Amino acid sequence: MTDERARARECIDATVIRGGDIGEQAEAHGRYEIECIGADGKLKWRETIENIVCTVGKNLALDTFLAGSAYTVTGPFIGLISSTSWSAVSASDTMTSHAGWLEAGGANVPTYSGNRPTVAWSAAASGTKATSAAASFAITASGTVKGAFIVFGSGAVATKDNTAGTLWSAGTFAAGDKAVVSSDTLNVNYAASL
Repeated sequence: MTDERARARECIDATVIRGGDIGEQAEAHGRYEIECIGADGKLKWRETIENIVCTVGKNLALDTFLAGSAYTVTGPFIGLISSTSWSAVSASDTMTSHAGWLEAGGANVPTYSGNRPTVAWSAAASGTKATSAAASFAITASGTVKGAFIVFGSGAVATKDNTAGTLWSAGTFAAGDKAVVSSDTLNVNYAASL
């Protein structure tokens, strides 16, 4: 007689597949593109500035994007940063408090005719909003340009050296200061991305 025994076994395997996290991060970035045209109409230099989007500018943008009601933009206006008394641009800068830099055009060289130019925008596309035309500065006195800034919001005006409004961004040339002379024209374009 043969005795046959079989042991019964049961095995269950389970695998849990979880979806990956969906992450999105929105950071404000901006870029100035500036070219200098000489009196003869020829390009003297072209430079790009990767700027700091200031905290007060981000806050105003978020307040108006997400909680604004019938909001109308004042400005924005583009200004130039002088090399006079220069030390730094900071994310904590505001129009009333930017100890590391001074505005060019009025009290500080280089000077230019007229007021701060108003920014004209194209429609946003692919998360970027860019100027539709360059803001032009007709230089009237020689000096050194360090960079550029944008001011907008309640109280902002085109008047040079005015500290009203909200500082959106400020930046300086990565390759160093740029000298300009009377009769040069600076053309400034800007694009902001989220």
